[in-house]
Amino acid sequence: MQLPKSLSNNLRFLCVEVDDQLANLQACLARPSDTLARRILDRSGYAYNLKVRIHGGCLSQLAGSEEGGPEALMLRSLELVATDLERIAELCRDCIKQMAHLGNQTRLKADDFITMLKRVRDGIELVQPAIVENNTRLAMKMGEIEARLDRDYDKVRRHYIGKLKQKKDTEDLISALFVAHNIEQMGDALLDIGEAVISANLGQTVNLERYHSLQASIERLDGDEAFADVQIEPIAETRSGSAISGLSTADSGDDEYVAIFKEGVKRKLKEERQGVESWHEIYPGLAPKILSYKKRGQSASLLIEHLPGMTFEQILLNEPPALLQETLQQLGRTLKSVWRETRTDVPVAAHFMQQLQQRLPDVYRIHPEFQQGDSRICGVDIPAFDALVRQACDYEAGLQAPFSVYIHGDFNVDNIIYDPMEQRINFIDLHRSRYMDYVQDVSVFMVSNYRLQILDAPLRRRIMRLAQDFYRIARGHAEKVGDETFELRLALGLARSFATSTRFILDKSLARSMFLRARYLIERTLAADPNKAGKFTLPLQEIFVG
Repeated sequence: MQLPKSLSNNLRFLCVEVDDQLANLQACLARPSDTLARRILDRSGYAYNLKVRIHGGCLSQLAGSEEGGPEALMLRSLELVATDLERIAELCRDCIKQMAHLGNQTRLKADDFITMLKRVRDGIELVQPAIVENNTRLAMKMGEIEARLDRDYDKVRRHYIGKLKQKKDTEDLISALFVAHNIEQMGDALLDIGEAVISANLGQTVNLERYHSLQASIERLDGDEAFADVQIEPIAETRSGSAISGLSTADSGDDEYVAIFKEGVKRKLKEERQGVESWHEIYPGLAPKILSYKKRGQSASLLIEHLPGMTFEQILLNEPPALLQETLQQLGRTLKSVWRETRTDVPVAAHFMQQLQQRLPDVYRIHPEFQQGDSRICGVDIPAFDALVRQACDYEAGLQAPFSVYIHGDFNVDNIIYDPMEQRINFIDLHRSRYMDYVQDVSVFMVSNYRLQILDAPLRRRIMRLAQDFYRIARGHAEKVGDETFELRLALGLARSFATSTRFILDKSLARSMFLRARYLIERTLAADPNKAGKFTLPLQEIFVG
């Protein structure tokens, strides 16, 4: 992107001003001077004003740019760069303030600090060319400078901690350590600047670790030179914090991805890779292929085969009824096949109410009004929700599925892909897959339909009918295999999903409706005779009202 001249000029002035402050600080460390110290402290307003001018210029440019487009991201990144540059100037002032507390200037490791500041100045010199030239390589150098500053700081920190243990000149040593810490934070600001530039170049927010993972993964697509031709488009952010992006090349068509890149916490992505590999072994063809798996520190990344088709949610909300019915029928056939092929005659308990107990604190943090004590209405005792759940835990203790199957584990409508051309179902986001009660997947799917925040009445009725149709498919399978406690377990599974899903919903009306349905289902279950489980009927019409 070509920066407007006013923004480019102000950025240049800000870089020069920050470098001047760093140079003055170096000189002050080499030969303490009240004049130099005052010069640093008195110029706080200039860097701040330049930052404000850049923010104002970016805001004016954003008014005429496409929301979410490359120009808008570049301007947002420039705002962050200006903020971090001004932060470095502020840290220079903080160093001077700490130095003023020193009784003995020799306590400063001046030579080490001057070397560290030289690194920061080298980074500042890269800022404008990195932005103007859209140069990711220069931006990465800022990250390398930050890493070297961290190593420098660790060395200085160990020195001062050793001195502090001698319990002499404590105040001077603490002030000197604060100076070192302020310089180390300048490196953090440089890293943020580098990441802002990389994000602008890639077209989405990214940190340096993720960039390295992305680069390493993309090399699997078409060799080392492919990276420059790959376009990255953000698709989603999961609740666990993973970022999902679509990768395309100049040769791929519009809206066609060659692969999906997913980055996040190593533990989560390791679980997903294991889940996908398990599906390939147990039931080949349902899960996408893993093209690459990379670890870096506590982060990891997956490069996953892009599956053609649409999510079940997209089909439900946007496609004709005929395609929705076709998708549902194919999903039903696929699930029945999975349940047959992976069945093991080992009884299993899902412990839905224990799952609910574990998540209730999160629910109450979002909806504290749900946490109420026992009450009495017209002479009728109304137990608290927590008390009901405890009763249901005891009730469920003797309730098991007569067999176990391999389940998805997070069977939401956006984790199911259907390709109409191939008439094929695929599953994604498989980190929770395991052998379990199939009712877990059934209940999660039904509630994931209900919680879609759709106000359009006809579309809302379509969603509710879909949930009921899916229930009939699952119930038909249960009857065929002689699963007599299916409906009792499903009532508790639905109660669990209705209640726990409210922690993701801020719409008070929808959340309350779901929470009350959870309570109603638990009450109906507790009123049922477990010895006559086959006679229990799920109140489907009352729960899934169109």
